[in-house]
Amino acid sequence: MKIAVFPGSFDPFTNGHEDVIRRGINLFDRIIIAIGNNRKKQYLFSLDQRKRFIETIFPSGEKVHVEPFETLTATFCKEHNATYILRGLRNLMDFEYEKSLCYVNSQLNPDLEHVFLLTSPKYAVVSSSVVRDIVMSKGDLSFLVPKTIAQMLYSEMPEQ
Repeated sequence: MKIAVFPGSFDPFTNGHEDVIRRGINLFDRIIIAIGNNRKKQYLFSLDQRKRFIETIFPSGEKVHVEPFETLTATFCKEHNATYILRGLRNLMDFEYEKSLCYVNSQLNPDLEHVFLLTSPKYAVVSSSVVRDIVMSKGDLSFLVPKTIAQMLYSEMPEQ
């Protein structure tokens, strides 16, 4: 069985993330959307909120599963018998960053293969940090995140 992990903080989940997963579903038997939770990092939305947002688009099931993690990605993959890491690339900077992670993950878990999908051009400018800025300014998110998530983001945004 070909199992891929699609790791990220997903704070919040964007149309770019959805695009990569939908295209990846055709390549793998199962994709685990692994929501990283770094205790040192300040998130706009809680881990539970981020998981709930993603599950509105991809309910956990046989083909796609959503799961939080706090370990190293390479360790998480080994624990879940995943031999692939799926990542989306928007630009050359993403490639350079992902390439270095790929080398480290391969040293930590030699069974891993990394699969990179170029983001669809219409999502190449979408990033979680841009979405967070727009959410905090109460701007229009309709072209950046799935519609159901946009509604949830505004209703669950922390008070400032």
